[in-house]
Amino acid sequence: MSKIKKVVLAYSGGLDTSAIVPWLKENYGCEVVAFAADVGQGEEELVGLEEKALASGASECHIVDLKDEFVSEFIYPTIQTGAVYEDEYLLGTSMARPIIARAQVEIARKVGADALSHGCTGKGNDQVRFEGAFAALAPDLPVIAPWREWDMVSREDLLDYLASRNIPTTASATKIYSRDANAWHISHEGGELEDPWNAPTKKIWTMTVDPEDAPDKPETVSVKFENGRLTTVNGAQVSPYEALVQLNEIGAAHGVGRIDIVENRLVGMKSRGCYETPGGTLMMKAYKALECLVLDKSAFKFREQIGLEYAHVMYDGRYFTALNDALLASANTFAQLVTGEVVIKLYKGNATVVQRKSPNSLYSEDFATFGADDVYDQSHAEGFIRLFSLSSRISYINKQKG
Repeated sequence: MSKIKKVVLAYSGGLDTSAIVPWLKENYGCEVVAFAADVGQGEEELVGLEEKALASGASECHIVDLKDEFVSEFIYPTIQTGAVYEDEYLLGTSMARPIIARAQVEIARKVGADALSHGCTGKGNDQVRFEGAFAALAPDLPVIAPWREWDMVSREDLLDYLASRNIPTTASATKIYSRDANAWHISHEGGELEDPWNAPTKKIWTMTVDPEDAPDKPETVSVKFENGRLTTVNGAQVSPYEALVQLNEIGAAHGVGRIDIVENRLVGMKSRGCYETPGGTLMMKAYKALECLVLDKSAFKFREQIGLEYAHVMYDGRYFTALNDALLASANTFAQLVTGEVVIKLYKGNATVVQRKSPNSLYSEDFATFGADDVYDQSHAEGFIRLFSLSSRISYINKQKG
C-alpha cells in the first residue's frame, strides 16, 4: 500500500467521499482521481460535482454517463429473471453497483492508477458488491476502504475533519437519512427508520406521491414488449431508459412502488429501509403478466427458481461470475417468448393488470370456457387423475399391508 501513487475513488460528492479525498492524500501520499457515475440519480446530484471534487483535493474528476447501459444491460436482464429479493425488494441499489464498478476499473486503466477506493461502510452490502467486482475485473489493483481503516465513527467526526482543513461541504449533522438514487429507484435508511416500530413519516418519501394524496381518478397505462424488451409506452416507441423515465413519472403520480422492509444484509445483520420503485413496479407487473400467458407450468416454475436464485446473486454482488451468466442465459431463453401488450390500472398506490395479450399466448378460450365446448372431453380427466395419483394409491396399499 505504501507504494500507491494514484488511486481512483468512487466519488458521490457526499460527506463520506468528500472526506476520503483528503484522507487518502494525507495517509497514502497519493494522487486521487475522482470518478462519478451518472446512473440516473438526477441532475441535482451531478451539478457542481467536478468543482466539489477538485476543491476537496482531487486532481481530476471523471463523470461518466451510464444511464442507457444501466437500463439495457443490467435492469432489463434482471427483469427477465423475475428477481425480487426476500419477496419485496426490486434490487435497485444492487443492480447499479456492478456497472459503476466496471466503469471505475475502466477509468483506473485509462489514467494509469494503481489502486481503487470506495466510501462503503464496513457494515453494509456495497463493500462486498464493489470489491467482488474489482476482484473479477482488476484483481491486480489493491482496494482502499477508509471506513475500515480510519478512526472516525460519525457524521460529526467527518464534518469536523473537513472543517479543520477548510474543505467546503453541503452536508450537515441534521441530514440524518442515507439515500441512494438511480434511474430504477431511491432508497432511504436511517433516522426514525432505525427503529422498526416507527412508521415512516411523510418526509421519508421523496419520489412518489402519498397514495392518500394521489388522484381520485384511476389511470391506465399500456406497455408493449418484444422478446422480453419493453418497446412502447402508451403507443409511443421509446428507448429502454426513456421507458423507465416515463413509467417512473406515471407510477409516482399515483403513489405506486413504495415498500417498507426489514431485510437480511449479506454481512449478517438485518437492516430496515424504505424503497420507492414506481416505474420498476409497473415493468415487473407487466412482464410477469405476459409470462403467465406464454410460459407453460414447468417453464414458469423453472423461471421462478431462476428469479429466486438470481435475486441472491445480484444482492450478494456476484454479477461477474459464471453463475450469473448461466442464470441470465436461461432467463433470456424464456424472454424470447415475452412479446405482447399489457394494460395496467393505477389507483392510490395500487397497480393492477387489467388487460394482456400476446401472439405467443398459450391461453385458449376454447379450452378454458366453462360453457359447452368440443375440444375437451371432461371424461378423459378420470384416467389422467388415476395415473397422476398412482403413487398415493400404492402408498396406501403398502400401509394397509403393514
